[in-house]
Amino acid sequence: MLLAAMFALFALGILLEMPVAFALAGAAVGYLLLADSIPLTVVVQRMAPGLDSFPLLAIPLFVLAGNLLNSGGLAARIFDFACALLGHVRGSLAHVNIAASMIFAGMSGVAQADAAGLGTVEIEAMRKRGFDPGFSAAVTAASAIIGPIIPPSVIMVIYAVIAQVSVADLFLAGILPGLLIGAFLMAQVYFMAVTGRVVAPVEPRATRADVARTFWRALPALLAPVILVAGLLSGAATPTELGAVTVIYAAAVGFWLRELTVRAALRSVAESGLTAGVLVFIISCAVPFGWVVSVNNVPAHLADFILSLTDSKTVVLFLINLLLLAAGLVMETTAILLIAVPALLPLALALEIDLVHFGIVMILNLLIGATTPPFGVILFIMMDIAKVSFGRIVRSMLPFYVPLGVALLVITFWPDLVLWLPRALAD
Repeated sequence: MLLAAMFALFALGILLEMPVAFALAGAAVGYLLLADSIPLTVVVQRMAPGLDSFPLLAIPLFVLAGNLLNSGGLAARIFDFACALLGHVRGSLAHVNIAASMIFAGMSGVAQADAAGLGTVEIEAMRKRGFDPGFSAAVTAASAIIGPIIPPSVIMVIYAVIAQVSVADLFLAGILPGLLIGAFLMAQVYFMAVTGRVVAPVEPRATRADVARTFWRALPALLAPVILVAGLLSGAATPTELGAVTVIYAAAVGFWLRELTVRAALRSVAESGLTAGVLVFIISCAVPFGWVVSVNNVPAHLADFILSLTDSKTVVLFLINLLLLAAGLVMETTAILLIAVPALLPLALALEIDLVHFGIVMILNLLIGATTPPFGVILFIMMDIAKVSFGRIVRSMLPFYVPLGVALLVITFWPDLVLWLPRALAD
């Protein structure tokens, strides 16, 4: 009964638009007040140790690296190079949009940063070429999902800490699914362009000289994900250490190209501190909430309940997908992750589901939720950049839920696709 009251308090806080961190901490405090047998100091005692994890240091580092690369003007260089490669294909700048997001995904670990960083460049270019603003915003929102799937990824770091799995394995596991999502989105764009469902003016085919020129201009940006992946593959450094290397590289490249100023660098540090601070504060406030859930043995009871209904791994994974997608309609991504991972891990372990594969499935579910109404944060970012109404961007997003849904099913029920790269490098 008390546990139900805690979840009700949390739901009430979300409905009242209370910041997620305060809703989580407030619900835990409410439970302790009602329980009356546990001191309130438990909340503070749990918050600080919950952040005592070396992998969490990667969060501010990857956020800062992405902001520095974006402030250094590399987003525009990436877009120009992708345009030289794909501008002449049916779908034109929509394909360029997706390809640029796939490249930029190797620099920033936050979907919102990818959407905002490249979004301004992409949407403005598409508007000038005669693309519908709603469609442009929808393509950018859908492709921003790729950002936290292809490493680096802040949300993967959070999952790895909670589930006690290797951050490096998660990063490697996200590479092929990220490329698959990009391919499916491009197939959808091509279908819409060929069937006339969207007006997509084709760019003139770039000459080899233009491709070479844009490649050399974008090369400093292209090397950032290469350095990260090479470090992961070789095992030369931990993901946290690679985050520090990427920050140094991003700053050095920005100043070398003379596109990053001291003022812009300081602004990037401030913005990164704010973003990382919010994420870390949410994590710390979720720790006492998760402790209450754990003490009441909720994860084991949930696993027993679901297994009493079915012991089919396929059915359980399908139900988990539905549950997470439904949660994404009404809750923020990080909050769902912090609540759902401890609750669902015993179920995954009972069914012998690989926790790295399970993490990629969960993360993709939550990222799709970030593009769904009524609380999809990426939709609101795109509304602001493209200057379109919420209804218009939601209508434009509808066709893209098809490739995203198909990609989710493939990744869910074909674990070898996700696990092939981590396993190959472990042998």
